[in-house]
Amino acid sequence: MHDYEHYIELVRKAKLGDKECLNRLAEAARLPLRQYVLRLTLQEDLTHDIVQESILEMFKVFEKLKRAENFWPWLYGIAFNKVRSHYGRQWRHKVVSLSHTGHEATRKDSHDALADVVSQELKQIILRSMRELEPRHRAVLTMRCYDEMAYSDIAKLMGCTELGVRALFYRAKKALAKKLSRYGLGKSALLVALVLFGKMTAASEAAAASVSVSASTVKVGAAASLAAIATSKIGVLSIATTGLIAAGTVAIAPRSDKPDVTLQEEKAGSLFNAPPQISTGESIQECWYYYPPSANGVVMMRLKSNAEDGQSYCQWLQNDQANYYRRKNTIYISDYRVWAADLSVQRLPTDSSQLREFLSQVEGEPYAMQYVANDGAGLLVVLKYDENGDCSQIAHRYDVSDEEYFRYTWPAGARIIDKRDSMHKRGWTYFKAVGHIDGQEVRGMGRLPFVYATSKLRYPWLRLHLADGLKIVDSGADASVFDAGGKVLARYKGGSFFRGMGRPWMGLHTIDNVRRDAAEKRVRFETKRLSDTGKSEVVLTLEKAQLVYIINMEADVIESITFSASRGGRAELNFSYLQDVDDVGSDFSPPKIWASQGTQRDDPETFWLVKLFRREW
Repeated sequence: MHDYEHYIELVRKAKLGDKECLNRLAEAARLPLRQYVLRLTLQEDLTHDIVQESILEMFKVFEKLKRAENFWPWLYGIAFNKVRSHYGRQWRHKVVSLSHTGHEATRKDSHDALADVVSQELKQIILRSMRELEPRHRAVLTMRCYDEMAYSDIAKLMGCTELGVRALFYRAKKALAKKLSRYGLGKSALLVALVLFGKMTAASEAAAASVSVSASTVKVGAAASLAAIATSKIGVLSIATTGLIAAGTVAIAPRSDKPDVTLQEEKAGSLFNAPPQISTGESIQECWYYYPPSANGVVMMRLKSNAEDGQSYCQWLQNDQANYYRRKNTIYISDYRVWAADLSVQRLPTDSSQLREFLSQVEGEPYAMQYVANDGAGLLVVLKYDENGDCSQIAHRYDVSDEEYFRYTWPAGARIIDKRDSMHKRGWTYFKAVGHIDGQEVRGMGRLPFVYATSKLRYPWLRLHLADGLKIVDSGADASVFDAGGKVLARYKGGSFFRGMGRPWMGLHTIDNVRRDAAEKRVRFETKRLSDTGKSEVVLTLEKAQLVYIINMEADVIESITFSASRGGRAELNFSYLQDVDDVGSDFSPPKIWASQGTQRDDPETFWLVKLFRREW
């Protein structure tokens, strides 16, 4: 920003009642204030009037200025409000009048300084393009590019969020680039046009010489770019035509609430062996959490990082289709959702205070992320890390499910290595469950979607039959327990019997689904690797009982669940998953939705698996 520090002493003396200093301050402020207002209005007469009114307002309310160093933002705020008041409804609507496209927005000395640099025709193109912009677009370009105001300061002035200002700035740049393109100027002309406009509207030749706009100044960040895209009228792009659509990224290491930067790419042998770290030349930039509308609990994630060459790119993509990892010019596609390298529980910004508190007790580390309520209206949370590792967090609520959103284009010619098995490429599969409860046989089957994109058409369902006739059915719309005679013993909300099970389509790895379900019921757990097997063991400790899960980390599925009671008694369920589903017959037909009587409860009172093994229905 311009060096206005020499004005501070005048401000301080004026605040002490020195009227001469106040008059000198007003006189000194006219020229920079005129420059600021002219860039917003592009009309000499209007600029003159607003500058006069702003100076008069300054005299009237000078005592309200709290701190001398805030003089210029404060004075610009006065002028900005008068500009906005003048435009009224036009502030939010396009201004297309070109009746004043002449030379009034330039000064003779600026013309002389630029005579050898640009042609009169180019100057007219830039002025015409700037004049066609909405007033608020000119305003945000002026404050950011020429006054070098921080986004946070612009947000205070405009009365909106920082993300909103970034999105507005992004749209302003796009609008200006589009108008310049109509005159044959390409995208690369944007920075040049901004610099030349700044010079043409400068208050003096010296001021014109000091105008510069760097590439870093015009960057807004990915969250703001996508927020701007999401609120614009962009057509829906299908997955078939856009290639890899990003809807999320990455693993945030729960112990520090910073991303897990462990490289979990495919290698010979088990993925679960200690993986190498990303090279020190790569650093985490941003972590995104996107919660689609009407899908409470579903989360898609994305991680962006910097490579050694300083280029920013998407490292992890966990979207509605798969889990991708980029390493240089190679894209790896895996079977599993990302898990934390230290096996700590994946934490989310939407976690309730009760869940946060319990997980902190179990794992010994507090949350660093700020809580954000998920009200089902669509939510995007962005965590951004600076070079010191400090994190800032932005939350924005809107439905972006029908927009070109979370899009990420891999580099042309990238090599893609797809190591998914058949069922993960398909996006869903059938499974079988076989086991016993104290010697009594238990059999069952069901369907499991692996990704969100398949979960609507191939929704999850489950049927379990005990030898004594007890039956559990979850159709997705209704979950019921029946006795041997078909009487309803209990009814629950559809999907209840997938609590305590794997739900990879929800965006988290199975090991995190199981442990987070336990934490919500305040059930303590322990986790450990089963060395050289690619599997993990999760032990849940309940009152006088234990549940032991064996989880295949690479396939992202539960292999077995074992129940044991301290007073005696043992039960076990083993799961197998079908790679080929072409000839399964009618055995895997979805269960009917039962029009059963009785009150439908929201959730089983405790882990339903324990109730099943104890046969407490």
